[in-house]
Amino acid sequence: MTNPPRWFDEVAALYQSGAASQFILHGNVNDLFLIEGKETSRLGSLMDELLTELLPSFDVVLRYDLGSGLRAEKGAKIFQEWPSAAAVPSMPSPREAVAYLTHYFRFCANLHQAQGKNLQVACVIKDAHLVAPAGPAGMGQDVSALALQMRDWATDAQLSSYTLATFLVSENLNDLHPLLASNPRAAQMKVPLPEAHDLRDVLGVLSIPCKEAFRGRENDLDPLADAFVGASISAVNHLLKLRHYQKQPIADKDLAGLKKSMVERDAQGLIEFVPPERTLDDVAGMEAAKSWIRQDIALWKRGATDAMPMGYLLCGPVGTGKTFMAECLAGEAGVPVVKLANFRDRWVGSTESNLERIFRLLHALGRCVVFVDEADQALGKRDSGASDGGLSGRVYAMIAKEMSNSRMRGRILWLLASSRPDLIEVDLKRPGRVDVKIPLFPAATTAEAWTLLRALCKRRGLVFPEQPLPIFAANCPRYLTAGAAEALSVKITRQVKGRDMTPEAALEDCLLEYQAPVSEDVMRFQIALAAAEATEKTFVPEAFRLK
Repeated sequence: MTNPPRWFDEVAALYQSGAASQFILHGNVNDLFLIEGKETSRLGSLMDELLTELLPSFDVVLRYDLGSGLRAEKGAKIFQEWPSAAAVPSMPSPREAVAYLTHYFRFCANLHQAQGKNLQVACVIKDAHLVAPAGPAGMGQDVSALALQMRDWATDAQLSSYTLATFLVSENLNDLHPLLASNPRAAQMKVPLPEAHDLRDVLGVLSIPCKEAFRGRENDLDPLADAFVGASISAVNHLLKLRHYQKQPIADKDLAGLKKSMVERDAQGLIEFVPPERTLDDVAGMEAAKSWIRQDIALWKRGATDAMPMGYLLCGPVGTGKTFMAECLAGEAGVPVVKLANFRDRWVGSTESNLERIFRLLHALGRCVVFVDEADQALGKRDSGASDGGLSGRVYAMIAKEMSNSRMRGRILWLLASSRPDLIEVDLKRPGRVDVKIPLFPAATTAEAWTLLRALCKRRGLVFPEQPLPIFAANCPRYLTAGAAEALSVKITRQVKGRDMTPEAALEDCLLEYQAPVSEDVMRFQIALAAAEATEKTFVPEAFRLK
Protein backbone atom coordinates (compact mmCIF):
# COMPACT_ATOMS: atom_id res chain seq x y z
CA MET A 1 0.00 0.00 0.00
CA THR A 2 1.65 3.25 -1.14
CA ASN A 3 0.96 6.59 0.47
CA PRO A 4 0.20 9.68 -1.64
CA PRO A 5 2.89 12.40 -1.65
CA ARG A 6 2.88 14.88 1.22
CA TRP A 7 2.15 17.79 -1.10
CA PHE A 8 -1.15 16.08 -1.99
CA ASP A 9 -2.25 16.46 1.62
CA GLU A 10 -1.31 20.16 1.53
CA VAL A 11 -3.34 20.73 -1.64
CA ALA A 12 -6.34 18.91 -0.16
CA ALA A 13 -6.16 20.89 3.09
CA LEU A 14 -5.87 24.25 1.31
CA TYR A 15 -8.73 23.47 -1.05
CA GLN A 16 -11.12 21.94 1.46
CA SER A 17 -10.55 24.78 3.91
CA GLY A 18 -11.29 27.35 1.19
CA ALA A 19 -7.85 28.91 1.59
CA ALA A 20 -6.94 28.36 -2.08
CA SER A 21 -8.59 27.15 -5.26
CA GLN A 22 -5.70 27.69 -7.68
CA PHE A 23 -2.50 25.71 -7.37
CA ILE A 24 0.79 26.28 -9.19
CA LEU A 25 2.54 22.93 -9.38
CA HIS A 26 6.24 23.29 -10.11
CA GLY A 27 9.38 21.23 -9.73
CA ASN A 28 9.48 17.57 -10.66
CA VAL A 29 6.21 17.76 -12.61
CA ASN A 30 7.42 15.96 -15.74
CA ASP A 31 8.47 12.82 -13.91
CA LEU A 32 6.64 9.51 -13.68
CA PHE A 33 4.51 8.81 -10.60
CA LEU A 34 3.42 5.61 -8.89
CA ILE A 35 -0.32 5.19 -9.48
CA GLU A 36 -2.03 2.78 -7.12
CA GLY A 37 -4.74 0.63 -8.67
CA LYS A 38 -7.28 -1.73 -7.10
CA GLU A 39 -5.14 -4.78 -7.77
CA THR A 40 -1.79 -3.58 -9.08
CA SER A 41 0.18 -0.34 -9.18
CA ARG A 42 1.67 1.25 -12.27
CA LEU A 43 3.70 4.25 -13.36
CA GLY A 44 1.86 7.21 -14.86
CA SER A 45 2.02 10.93 -15.47
CA LEU A 46 1.21 13.76 -13.09
CA MET A 47 -2.21 13.99 -14.78
CA ASP A 48 -2.85 10.32 -13.96
CA GLU A 49 -1.81 10.97 -10.35
CA LEU A 50 -4.11 13.97 -10.03
CA LEU A 51 -7.08 12.06 -11.45
CA THR A 52 -6.48 9.06 -9.19
CA GLU A 53 -5.54 10.70 -5.90
CA LEU A 54 -6.81 14.30 -5.85
CA LEU A 55 -9.72 14.60 -8.24
CA PRO A 56 -11.72 11.32 -8.13
CA SER A 57 -14.77 13.09 -6.67
CA PHE A 58 -14.86 15.86 -9.31
CA ASP A 59 -17.59 15.69 -11.96
CA VAL A 60 -15.59 17.35 -14.76
CA VAL A 61 -11.82 17.48 -15.17
CA LEU A 62 -10.56 19.55 -18.11
CA ARG A 63 -7.06 19.75 -19.45
CA TYR A 64 -5.37 22.16 -21.84
CA ASP A 65 -1.91 22.22 -23.36
CA LEU A 66 -0.50 23.57 -26.59
CA GLY A 67 0.18 20.12 -28.02
CA SER A 68 -3.13 18.36 -27.33
CA GLY A 69 -5.54 21.27 -27.14
CA LEU A 70 -8.55 21.34 -24.83
CA ARG A 71 -10.20 18.09 -23.76
CA ALA A 72 -12.22 16.56 -20.96
CA GLU A 73 -10.21 13.98 -19.03
CA LYS A 74 -13.31 13.15 -17.01
CA GLY A 75 -17.01 13.99 -17.33
CA ALA A 76 -17.05 14.54 -21.10
CA LYS A 77 -20.82 13.98 -21.26
CA ILE A 78 -21.46 16.56 -18.56
CA PHE A 79 -19.19 19.03 -20.33
CA GLN A 80 -21.09 18.48 -23.59
CA GLU A 81 -24.28 19.67 -21.85
CA TRP A 82 -22.81 23.16 -21.93
CA PRO A 83 -24.53 24.89 -24.87
CA SER A 84 -21.25 26.33 -26.15
CA ALA A 85 -19.33 23.04 -25.97
CA ALA A 86 -19.88 22.33 -29.66
CA ALA A 87 -18.21 25.65 -30.56
CA VAL A 88 -14.93 24.73 -28.86
CA PRO A 89 -12.31 23.96 -31.55
CA SER A 90 -10.16 20.88 -31.04
CA MET A 91 -6.93 22.93 -31.08
CA PRO A 92 -7.73 26.41 -29.73
CA SER A 93 -4.99 28.98 -29.30
CA PRO A 94 -4.06 29.86 -25.70
CA ARG A 95 -6.19 33.02 -25.83
CA GLU A 96 -9.18 31.10 -27.23
CA ALA A 97 -8.75 28.24 -24.75
CA VAL A 98 -8.58 30.55 -21.72
CA ALA A 99 -11.61 32.49 -22.98
CA TYR A 100 -13.62 29.27 -23.48
CA LEU A 101 -12.61 27.93 -20.07
CA THR A 102 -13.55 31.21 -18.36
CA HIS A 103 -16.90 31.13 -20.19
CA TYR A 104 -17.53 27.55 -19.01
CA PHE A 105 -16.54 28.33 -15.41
CA ARG A 106 -19.02 31.23 -15.36
CA PHE A 107 -21.71 29.02 -16.88
CA CYS A 108 -21.22 26.53 -14.02
CA ALA A 109 -21.34 29.38 -11.48
CA ASN A 110 -24.61 30.67 -13.00
CA LEU A 111 -26.00 27.14 -12.97
CA HIS A 112 -25.20 26.87 -9.29
CA GLN A 113 -26.80 30.22 -8.45
CA ALA A 114 -29.92 29.68 -10.58
CA GLN A 115 -30.61 25.97 -10.00
CA GLY A 116 -28.51 25.12 -6.96
CA LYS A 117 -26.64 22.56 -9.06
CA ASN A 118 -23.06 22.37 -7.82
CA LEU A 119 -20.81 20.83 -10.44
CA GLN A 120 -17.36 19.99 -9.15
CA VAL A 121 -15.03 21.23 -11.88
CA ALA A 122 -11.24 21.03 -12.08
CA CYS A 123 -8.96 22.30 -14.82
CA VAL A 124 -5.30 21.45 -15.40
CA ILE A 125 -3.16 23.72 -17.61
CA LYS A 126 -0.14 21.63 -18.59
CA ASP A 127 3.07 23.51 -19.38
CA ALA A 128 1.41 26.73 -18.24
CA HIS A 129 4.64 28.64 -18.92
CA LEU A 130 4.01 28.10 -22.64
CA VAL A 131 0.48 29.43 -22.33
CA ALA A 132 1.40 32.46 -20.20
CA PRO A 133 5.19 32.83 -20.40
CA ALA A 134 7.48 35.17 -18.49
CA GLY A 135 10.17 37.27 -20.12
CA PRO A 136 9.89 39.08 -23.44
CA ALA A 137 7.35 36.56 -24.78
CA GLY A 138 4.96 37.50 -21.98
CA MET A 139 5.34 41.27 -22.08
CA GLY A 140 2.72 41.94 -24.75
CA GLN A 141 -0.79 43.08 -23.88
CA ASP A 142 -2.40 39.90 -25.24
CA VAL A 143 -0.37 37.58 -23.01
CA SER A 144 -0.80 39.83 -19.98
CA ALA A 145 -4.57 39.92 -20.56
CA LEU A 146 -4.59 36.13 -20.81
CA ALA A 147 -2.60 35.85 -17.55
CA LEU A 148 -5.07 38.20 -15.85
CA GLN A 149 -7.97 35.98 -16.92
CA MET A 150 -6.23 32.91 -15.50
CA ARG A 151 -5.51 34.79 -12.28
CA ASP A 152 -9.21 35.69 -12.04
CA TRP A 153 -10.01 31.98 -11.75
CA ALA A 154 -8.61 32.21 -8.22
CA THR A 155 -9.81 35.70 -7.28
CA ASP A 156 -13.24 36.18 -8.90
CA ALA A 157 -15.99 35.93 -6.23
CA GLN A 158 -18.49 34.43 -8.69
CA LEU A 159 -16.11 31.61 -9.63
CA SER A 160 -15.39 30.81 -5.99
CA SER A 161 -19.11 30.38 -5.27
CA TYR A 162 -19.00 26.74 -6.40
CA THR A 163 -16.50 23.89 -6.48
CA LEU A 164 -13.77 24.98 -8.91
CA ALA A 165 -10.10 24.00 -8.69
CA THR A 166 -7.47 25.06 -11.22
CA PHE A 167 -3.93 23.71 -11.54
CA LEU A 168 -1.18 25.52 -13.43
CA VAL A 169 1.71 23.14 -14.12
CA SER A 170 5.16 24.57 -14.90
CA GLU A 171 8.51 22.96 -14.20
CA ASN A 172 10.09 26.28 -13.16
CA LEU A 173 8.29 29.16 -11.47
CA ASN A 174 10.58 31.65 -13.17
CA ASP A 175 9.20 30.59 -16.56
CA LEU A 176 5.62 31.49 -15.62
CA HIS A 177 4.12 34.95 -16.18
CA PRO A 178 4.69 37.05 -13.02
CA LEU A 179 0.97 37.91 -12.75
CA LEU A 180 0.40 34.21 -12.08
CA ALA A 181 3.61 33.24 -10.29
CA SER A 182 3.25 36.08 -7.77
CA ASN A 183 -0.51 35.76 -7.25
CA PRO A 184 -1.04 35.72 -3.45
CA ARG A 185 -4.36 33.90 -3.89
CA ALA A 186 -2.69 30.94 -5.62
CA ALA A 187 -0.82 28.27 -3.67
CA GLN A 188 2.62 27.33 -4.95
CA MET A 189 3.23 23.61 -4.49
CA LYS A 190 6.69 22.21 -5.16
CA VAL A 191 6.66 18.66 -6.48
CA PRO A 192 9.90 17.12 -5.14
CA LEU A 193 12.09 14.40 -6.55
CA PRO A 194 11.28 11.00 -5.01
CA GLU A 195 12.67 10.09 -1.61
CA ALA A 196 14.08 6.69 -0.64
CA HIS A 197 10.72 5.26 0.47
CA ASP A 198 9.10 6.42 -2.79
CA LEU A 199 11.84 4.72 -4.80
CA ARG A 200 11.43 1.56 -2.72
CA ASP A 201 7.78 1.33 -3.79
CA VAL A 202 8.71 2.04 -7.42
CA LEU A 203 11.39 -0.66 -7.40
CA GLY A 204 8.86 -3.10 -5.99
CA VAL A 205 6.55 -2.43 -8.94
CA LEU A 206 9.36 -2.60 -11.52
CA SER A 207 10.98 -5.72 -10.10
CA ILE A 208 8.57 -7.95 -12.05
CA PRO A 209 8.69 -6.48 -15.58
CA CYS A 210 12.42 -5.73 -15.21
CA LYS A 211 13.38 -8.92 -13.37
CA GLU A 212 16.72 -9.36 -15.18
CA ALA A 213 17.94 -6.04 -13.74
CA PHE A 214 17.11 -7.24 -10.21
CA ARG A 215 18.58 -10.73 -10.53
CA GLY A 216 20.23 -11.67 -7.26
CA ARG A 217 18.71 -8.84 -5.22
CA GLU A 218 14.95 -9.41 -5.58
CA ASN A 219 14.46 -9.28 -1.79
CA ASP A 220 17.00 -6.56 -1.08
CA LEU A 221 15.57 -3.38 -2.57
CA ASP A 222 16.23 -0.92 0.28
CA PRO A 223 19.96 -0.41 -0.46
CA LEU A 224 19.11 0.11 -4.12
CA ALA A 225 16.47 2.73 -3.24
CA ASP A 226 18.92 4.54 -0.95
CA ALA A 227 21.57 4.53 -3.67
CA PHE A 228 19.19 6.02 -6.27
CA VAL A 229 18.08 9.00 -4.16
CA GLY A 230 18.54 12.12 -6.27
CA ALA A 231 17.41 10.49 -9.50
CA SER A 232 13.94 10.84 -11.01
CA ILE A 233 11.57 7.89 -11.37
CA SER A 234 11.83 8.37 -15.15
CA ALA A 235 15.60 7.92 -14.99
CA VAL A 236 15.28 4.83 -12.76
CA ASN A 237 12.65 3.34 -15.07
CA HIS A 238 14.86 4.02 -18.11
CA LEU A 239 17.87 2.39 -16.46
CA LEU A 240 16.03 -0.73 -15.28
CA LYS A 241 14.34 -1.33 -18.64
CA LEU A 242 17.69 -1.04 -20.41
CA ARG A 243 19.41 -3.37 -17.93
CA HIS A 244 16.56 -5.88 -18.25
CA TYR A 245 16.83 -5.84 -22.05
CA GLN A 246 20.62 -6.25 -21.87
CA LYS A 247 20.21 -8.98 -19.20
CA GLN A 248 22.70 -7.14 -16.97
CA PRO A 249 21.79 -7.33 -13.27
CA ILE A 250 22.71 -4.29 -11.16
CA ALA A 251 25.73 -4.98 -8.96
CA ASP A 252 26.86 -3.03 -5.90
CA LYS A 253 29.95 -1.80 -7.74
CA ASP A 254 27.68 -0.23 -10.38
CA LEU A 255 25.60 1.90 -8.01
CA ALA A 256 27.77 5.01 -7.73
CA GLY A 257 28.31 5.23 -11.48
CA LEU A 258 24.66 4.57 -12.25
CA LYS A 259 23.45 7.26 -9.88
CA LYS A 260 25.94 9.73 -11.33
CA SER A 261 24.76 9.05 -14.88
CA MET A 262 21.07 9.26 -13.94
CA VAL A 263 21.37 12.53 -12.01
CA GLU A 264 23.54 14.15 -14.68
CA ARG A 265 20.98 13.04 -17.28
CA ASP A 266 18.19 14.71 -15.31
CA ALA A 267 20.34 17.81 -14.77
CA GLN A 268 20.89 18.25 -18.52
CA GLY A 269 24.49 19.32 -18.09
CA LEU A 270 23.87 21.84 -15.31
CA ILE A 271 25.91 19.92 -12.71
CA GLU A 272 28.89 17.59 -12.86
CA PHE A 273 30.06 15.06 -10.30
CA VAL A 274 33.62 15.51 -9.02
CA PRO A 275 35.26 12.06 -9.15
CA PRO A 276 36.28 10.78 -5.66
CA GLU A 277 39.69 9.57 -6.81
CA ARG A 278 41.85 11.36 -4.21
CA THR A 279 41.80 12.06 -0.48
CA LEU A 280 43.32 14.74 1.73
CA ASP A 281 46.41 12.51 2.04
CA ASP A 282 47.26 13.70 -1.48
CA VAL A 283 47.48 17.32 -0.29
CA ALA A 284 51.00 18.32 0.69
CA GLY A 285 51.26 20.38 3.88
CA MET A 286 48.28 22.39 5.19
CA GLU A 287 48.06 20.17 8.26
CA ALA A 288 45.91 22.58 10.29
CA ALA A 289 43.34 22.98 7.50
CA LYS A 290 43.26 19.24 6.76
CA SER A 291 42.76 18.45 10.44
CA TRP A 292 39.84 20.91 10.61
CA ILE A 293 38.18 19.44 7.51
CA ARG A 294 38.61 15.87 8.77
CA GLN A 295 36.99 16.79 12.09
CA ASP A 296 34.00 18.24 10.22
CA ILE A 297 33.72 15.11 8.05
CA ALA A 298 33.84 12.91 11.17
CA LEU A 299 30.99 14.96 12.68
CA TRP A 300 29.05 14.63 9.43
CA LYS A 301 29.41 10.86 9.39
CA ARG A 302 28.27 10.68 13.02
CA GLY A 303 25.17 12.73 12.22
CA ALA A 304 26.19 15.72 14.37
CA THR A 305 24.83 18.11 11.77
CA ASP A 306 24.25 20.93 14.27
CA ALA A 307 28.04 21.28 14.57
CA MET A 308 28.61 21.32 10.82
CA PRO A 309 29.52 24.49 8.90
CA MET A 310 27.20 25.67 6.15
CA GLY A 311 30.10 26.21 3.80
CA TYR A 312 33.82 26.60 3.13
CA LEU A 313 35.71 29.19 1.15
CA LEU A 314 39.00 28.11 -0.44
CA CYS A 315 40.97 31.21 -1.33
CA GLY A 316 44.49 31.78 -2.54
CA PRO A 317 46.57 32.82 -5.53
CA VAL A 318 45.99 31.22 -8.89
CA GLY A 319 47.60 27.79 -9.18
CA THR A 320 47.62 26.94 -5.46
CA GLY A 321 45.37 23.91 -5.95
CA LYS A 322 41.87 25.02 -4.95
CA THR A 323 40.19 22.70 -7.47
CA PHE A 324 42.57 19.90 -6.48
CA MET A 325 41.56 20.39 -2.84
CA ALA A 326 37.89 20.02 -3.84
CA GLU A 327 38.71 16.74 -5.61
CA CYS A 328 40.52 15.48 -2.51
CA LEU A 329 37.58 16.43 -0.31
CA ALA A 330 35.31 14.40 -2.61
CA GLY A 331 37.23 11.23 -1.83
CA GLU A 332 37.54 12.04 1.87
CA ALA A 333 33.89 12.91 2.54
CA GLY A 334 32.27 9.81 1.05
CA VAL A 335 29.32 11.88 -0.21
CA PRO A 336 28.61 13.18 -3.73
CA VAL A 337 30.56 16.32 -4.62
CA VAL A 338 28.88 18.18 -7.46
CA LYS A 339 30.21 21.12 -9.42
CA LEU A 340 27.91 23.79 -10.81
CA ALA A 341 28.42 23.88 -14.56
CA ASN A 342 27.54 26.85 -16.77
CA PHE A 343 24.01 27.56 -15.59
CA ARG A 344 23.95 31.06 -17.08
CA ASP A 345 21.99 31.42 -20.30
CA ARG A 346 21.54 34.27 -22.74
CA TRP A 347 17.75 33.88 -22.83
CA VAL A 348 15.77 35.98 -20.37
CA GLY A 349 14.61 33.86 -17.44
CA SER A 350 16.58 30.76 -18.47
CA THR A 351 19.36 31.32 -15.92
CA GLU A 352 16.88 31.52 -13.05
CA SER A 353 15.09 28.41 -14.35
CA ASN A 354 18.40 26.54 -14.51
CA LEU A 355 19.11 27.46 -10.89
CA GLU A 356 15.66 26.21 -9.86
CA ARG A 357 16.43 22.86 -11.47
CA ILE A 358 19.86 22.71 -9.81
CA PHE A 359 18.47 23.42 -6.33
CA ARG A 360 15.78 20.79 -6.84
CA LEU A 361 18.43 18.17 -7.62
CA LEU A 362 20.64 19.21 -4.71
CA HIS A 363 17.77 18.89 -2.24
CA ALA A 364 17.01 15.40 -3.53
CA LEU A 365 20.61 14.17 -3.31
CA GLY A 366 20.57 14.10 0.48
CA ARG A 367 24.06 14.80 1.78
CA CYS A 368 26.30 16.43 -0.81
CA VAL A 369 29.01 19.03 -1.29
CA VAL A 370 28.40 21.77 -3.85
CA PHE A 371 31.61 23.08 -5.42
CA VAL A 372 31.50 26.54 -7.00
CA ASP A 373 34.76 27.38 -8.79
CA GLU A 374 35.58 31.01 -9.62
CA ALA A 375 32.94 31.99 -7.08
CA ASP A 376 33.64 35.71 -7.50
CA GLN A 377 32.25 35.41 -11.05
CA ALA A 378 29.68 32.63 -10.68
CA LEU A 379 27.71 33.89 -7.70
CA GLY A 380 26.69 37.26 -9.08
CA LYS A 381 26.52 40.69 -7.45
CA ARG A 382 23.91 42.33 -5.29
CA ASP A 383 23.88 45.35 -7.60
CA SER A 384 25.29 44.78 -11.07
CA GLY A 385 23.79 47.93 -12.58
CA ALA A 386 22.10 47.82 -15.94
CA SER A 387 24.93 46.04 -17.76
CA ASP A 388 23.20 42.64 -17.68
CA GLY A 389 19.58 43.63 -17.19
CA GLY A 390 19.73 42.78 -13.48
CA LEU A 391 20.57 39.11 -14.10
CA SER A 392 23.60 39.09 -11.80
CA GLY A 393 21.50 40.54 -8.97
CA ARG A 394 18.79 37.89 -9.42
CA VAL A 395 21.41 35.10 -9.45
CA TYR A 396 22.95 36.57 -6.29
CA ALA A 397 19.57 36.70 -4.53
CA MET A 398 18.66 33.09 -5.41
CA ILE A 399 22.03 31.65 -4.37
CA ALA A 400 22.24 33.75 -1.19
CA LYS A 401 18.81 32.52 -0.13
CA GLU A 402 19.75 28.90 -0.81
CA MET A 403 23.12 29.12 0.95
CA SER A 404 21.51 30.46 4.14
CA ASN A 405 18.75 27.83 4.25
CA SER A 406 19.35 26.47 7.77
CA ARG A 407 17.23 23.40 7.04
CA MET A 408 20.01 22.29 4.69
CA ARG A 409 22.71 22.38 7.39
CA GLY A 410 24.30 18.96 7.37
CA ARG A 411 22.68 18.11 4.05
CA ILE A 412 24.32 20.57 1.65
CA LEU A 413 27.84 21.84 2.28
CA TRP A 414 28.86 24.73 0.02
CA LEU A 415 32.48 24.80 -1.13
CA LEU A 416 33.48 28.06 -2.82
CA ALA A 417 36.84 28.68 -4.48
CA SER A 418 38.29 32.00 -5.61
CA SER A 419 41.63 33.75 -6.06
CA ARG A 420 39.81 37.07 -5.55
CA PRO A 421 37.70 36.62 -2.42
CA ASP A 422 37.48 40.40 -2.12
CA LEU A 423 35.18 40.38 -5.18
CA ILE A 424 32.69 38.01 -3.55
CA GLU A 425 29.79 39.86 -1.92
CA VAL A 426 30.40 40.23 1.83
CA ASP A 427 26.95 38.82 2.61
CA LEU A 428 27.83 35.58 0.83
CA LYS A 429 30.95 35.13 2.95
CA ARG A 430 29.33 35.75 6.31
CA PRO A 431 28.90 33.03 8.97
CA GLY A 432 25.70 31.13 8.28
CA ARG A 433 26.64 30.85 4.62
CA VAL A 434 30.41 30.39 4.71
CA ASP A 435 31.61 29.52 8.20
CA VAL A 436 35.17 28.38 7.46
CA LYS A 437 37.62 30.20 5.18
CA ILE A 438 40.71 28.19 4.27
CA PRO A 439 43.60 29.97 2.51
CA LEU A 440 45.91 28.10 0.13
CA PHE A 441 49.39 29.48 -0.40
CA PRO A 442 52.44 28.90 -2.59
CA ALA A 443 55.50 27.26 -1.05
CA ALA A 444 56.73 29.41 1.83
CA THR A 445 60.31 28.05 1.94
CA THR A 446 62.87 26.45 -0.35
CA ALA A 447 62.32 23.12 1.44
CA GLU A 448 58.56 23.26 0.78
CA ALA A 449 59.10 24.16 -2.87
CA TRP A 450 61.57 21.28 -3.30
CA THR A 451 59.23 18.79 -1.62
CA LEU A 452 56.43 19.85 -3.97
CA LEU A 453 58.51 19.70 -7.16
CA ARG A 454 60.21 16.45 -6.12
CA ALA A 455 56.84 14.75 -5.52
CA LEU A 456 55.49 15.83 -8.92
CA CYS A 457 58.65 14.67 -10.70
CA LYS A 458 58.46 11.33 -8.89
CA ARG A 459 55.01 10.75 -10.41
CA ARG A 460 56.71 11.00 -13.80
CA GLY A 461 59.46 8.58 -12.94
CA LEU A 462 62.15 11.14 -12.11
CA VAL A 463 63.86 10.55 -8.76
CA PHE A 464 65.63 13.33 -6.87
CA PRO A 465 67.20 13.24 -3.39
CA GLU A 466 65.20 14.36 -0.36
CA GLN A 467 67.40 17.38 0.27
CA PRO A 468 67.29 20.24 -2.28
CA LEU A 469 70.04 20.16 -4.85
CA PRO A 470 72.41 23.17 -4.74
CA ILE A 471 71.18 24.38 -8.13
CA PHE A 472 67.62 24.43 -6.79
CA ALA A 473 68.59 26.16 -3.56
CA ALA A 474 70.33 28.85 -5.58
CA ASN A 475 67.54 29.31 -8.13
CA CYS A 476 64.37 28.35 -6.25
CA PRO A 477 61.38 30.05 -7.90
CA ARG A 478 59.74 32.49 -5.54
CA TYR A 479 56.10 31.83 -4.67
CA LEU A 480 56.11 28.42 -6.38
CA THR A 481 52.52 27.18 -6.58
CA ALA A 482 51.28 23.65 -7.20
CA GLY A 483 50.20 24.65 -10.71
CA ALA A 484 53.57 26.21 -11.55
CA ALA A 485 55.42 23.20 -10.06
CA GLU A 486 53.29 20.87 -12.19
CA ALA A 487 54.23 22.78 -15.34
CA LEU A 488 57.91 22.78 -14.30
CA SER A 489 57.91 19.02 -13.66
CA VAL A 490 56.39 18.44 -17.11
CA LYS A 491 59.11 20.60 -18.71
CA ILE A 492 61.87 18.70 -16.85
CA THR A 493 60.38 15.39 -17.98
CA ARG A 494 60.22 16.69 -21.54
CA GLN A 495 63.91 17.60 -21.46
CA VAL A 496 64.85 14.19 -20.03
CA LYS A 497 62.83 12.17 -22.55
CA GLY A 498 63.15 14.46 -25.55
CA ARG A 499 66.81 15.49 -25.31
CA ASP A 500 68.27 12.52 -23.36
CA MET A 501 69.38 14.80 -20.52
CA THR A 502 69.96 13.61 -16.97
CA PRO A 503 67.28 14.71 -14.47
CA GLU A 504 69.82 16.98 -12.73
CA ALA A 505 70.87 18.64 -15.99
CA ALA A 506 67.25 19.05 -17.08
CA LEU A 507 66.41 20.59 -13.69
CA GLU A 508 69.26 23.10 -14.01
CA ASP A 509 68.31 23.98 -17.59
CA CYS A 510 64.64 24.54 -16.67
CA LEU A 511 65.43 26.56 -13.55
CA LEU A 512 67.76 28.91 -15.43
CA GLU A 513 65.07 29.49 -18.06
CA TYR A 514 62.16 29.64 -15.59
CA GLN A 515 59.79 32.57 -15.74
CA ALA A 516 56.94 32.81 -13.24
CA PRO A 517 53.48 32.46 -14.84
CA VAL A 518 52.10 35.19 -12.54
CA SER A 519 53.93 38.38 -11.58
CA GLU A 520 55.21 38.76 -8.03
CA ASP A 521 53.04 41.84 -7.49
CA VAL A 522 49.89 39.86 -8.29
CA MET A 523 51.04 36.93 -6.14
CA ARG A 524 51.76 39.19 -3.14
CA PHE A 525 48.37 40.87 -3.54
CA GLN A 526 46.47 37.57 -3.71
CA ILE A 527 48.49 36.10 -0.82
CA ALA A 528 47.54 39.08 1.34
CA LEU A 529 43.87 38.66 0.39
CA ALA A 530 43.92 34.97 1.34
CA ALA A 531 45.69 35.62 4.64
CA ALA A 532 43.16 38.31 5.55
CA GLU A 533 40.22 35.97 4.84
CA ALA A 534 41.51 33.03 6.94
CA THR A 535 39.15 31.90 9.69
CA GLU A 536 41.99 30.56 11.86
CA LYS A 537 45.50 31.99 12.27
CA THR A 538 46.90 28.46 12.23
CA PHE A 539 45.79 28.16 8.58
CA VAL A 540 48.38 30.80 7.61
CA PRO A 541 52.12 29.95 7.52
CA GLU A 542 54.31 32.29 9.54
CA ALA A 543 55.93 33.66 6.37
CA PHE A 544 52.57 34.88 5.04
CA ARG A 545 50.94 36.20 8.20
CA LEU A 546 49.89 39.83 8.12
CA LYS A 547 52.19 42.03 10.15
